[in-house]
Amino acid sequence: MLILGLETTATAASCALCRDGEMLAMSYQRSKLTHSSTLLPMVEEMLDHAQLTVRDVDAVAVAQGPGSFTGVRIGVATVKGLCWGAEKKAIGVSTLEAMMCSALFAAEGSVICPVMDARRAQVYGAVFDADGSRLSEDAAIAADELAAQVKAMGRSALVLGDGWAVFEKALRELAVPHRIMPEPLRYQNAWGVCLAAMDKEPRGADELLPVYLRLSQAERERQEKNH
Repeated sequence: MLILGLETTATAASCALCRDGEMLAMSYQRSKLTHSSTLLPMVEEMLDHAQLTVRDVDAVAVAQGPGSFTGVRIGVATVKGLCWGAEKKAIGVSTLEAMMCSALFAAEGSVICPVMDARRAQVYGAVFDADGSRLSEDAAIAADELAAQVKAMGRSALVLGDGWAVFEKALRELAVPHRIMPEPLRYQNAWGVCLAAMDKEPRGADELLPVYLRLSQAERERQEKNH
């Protein structure tokens, strides 16, 4: 299956082409430009270099969250537009699962901890076994609470994601052995999205929805005013 994957859930934006688990191409940038202005040109250039179009792919995959509210919306909306225009199916994947797929070289017996900075001393995080199986569900959780879960497992952790610094602090305070992924591999990328999408069934783009895990700041403030 030929998959076009998109990743826009944080500062980095990327797109990738994957055929049956083999990467054909990837474009990645971690600038401060908005994804709404950079993503489609990246996709078009990558497809052009691969001598393909969206109509050539079997499905379009996207990290549907958690992550930046704006980034998640841009990614989901872009995939919907691509799928509707080319009459293709969509695959939505967990951002954290996609990150984990990029770290499957973790040592046997350790756990993989993809964490994103959710602010307010929280992370979006989950825990996976080194073989890729889930040990916890995606959650918006205090960094020290997630670190305590890892400590209770009695295993070392491989940490990646832009929440690594706050999570590492919590791990150190609990004396949990851990390693941080090297800088080039630390952040979300569309290659992980493609890998996470491989065993999922493509669906109509109408069914693709963002996954936020918690309310936005504007929604929280509105609720507080109403109480």
